[in-house]
Amino acid sequence: MALFDLPLDELREYRSESVAPDDFGAFWSKTLEEAREHDLDARFEPVDTGLSTVRVYDVTFAGFGGHPVKGWLTLPAAAEEPLPLVVEFIGYGGGRGLPHEHLLWASTGRAHFVMDTRGQGSAWGGGGGTPDPVGGAPAYPGFMTRGIDAPENYYYRRVFTDAVRAVEAARSHPLTDASRTVALGSSQGGGITIAVGGLVPDLAAIAPDVPFLCDYPRAATITDRHPYREIGLYLKTHRGRTEDALRTLSYFDGVHFAARGRAPALFSAALEDQTCPPSTVFGAFNAWAHDDKVIEIYDFNDHEGGGPYQEAAKLRWLRSYA
Repeated sequence: MALFDLPLDELREYRSESVAPDDFGAFWSKTLEEAREHDLDARFEPVDTGLSTVRVYDVTFAGFGGHPVKGWLTLPAAAEEPLPLVVEFIGYGGGRGLPHEHLLWASTGRAHFVMDTRGQGSAWGGGGGTPDPVGGAPAYPGFMTRGIDAPENYYYRRVFTDAVRAVEAARSHPLTDASRTVALGSSQGGGITIAVGGLVPDLAAIAPDVPFLCDYPRAATITDRHPYREIGLYLKTHRGRTEDALRTLSYFDGVHFAARGRAPALFSAALEDQTCPPSTVFGAFNAWAHDDKVIEIYDFNDHEGGGPYQEAAKLRWLRSYA
């Protein structure tokens, strides 16, 4: 696929037309307040993985609604003092997988926590183990329209709440340093990272790669690739529901979380990315409120983005923050 979105000079100036609801802040304050009525109940069970350079813990904590959410915490084997903490979120359809799939960040001497995404983990990788016990109104297969009838019911309300609680759970371990916490992830994981960056006020940094879940009004009309296409296919059947659907989605748009971002940020975008079009990424990047921000550009890449090159960029960049 050749370049299909705005030219790079226009991307750098692009501003999303997505409008935040007047009660956006109140909605999320209430959502997190309700979640915190449940005891976090973070449990860390040692796992015998056969790995000698790291220690791994099977983690369970209470997410949205008090529902149990899984994760892995991986520490360098010799860790005795609190370490900088990297909290990672997973791409669409994936789960926390198996411990040996997540060795990069512990290899840098940091603690690494990866959150399982509720209801996902059946499309790629080593799978997931966190069900989503909440039902919903009719939806197109996938996750993008589950509960789209109302913000209170929408699937990503539960996921973003889980993600904030995941940060709290990871920080509760005695070998993690809460003051040096970084959130990161790619695609859906990048979108979750941006949401966490707007909801958790004291992160050291965030690093979303080719982030999903940004600038919904543009994304739903500029690309016909899934998962964004799920929105259009839902509205193809549910005629006349466009305004209602976009209102729900506005509470979960990375652009609006970005406007509340209070940490340094390293984004990435790929100019041939049809899954997360570069203008939607720049919509969030240009809205990110913290002055210390940078975006890596991959000219001829699709949704794989920078891949290992972006991992190397994050390894260099994060030295200054955690």
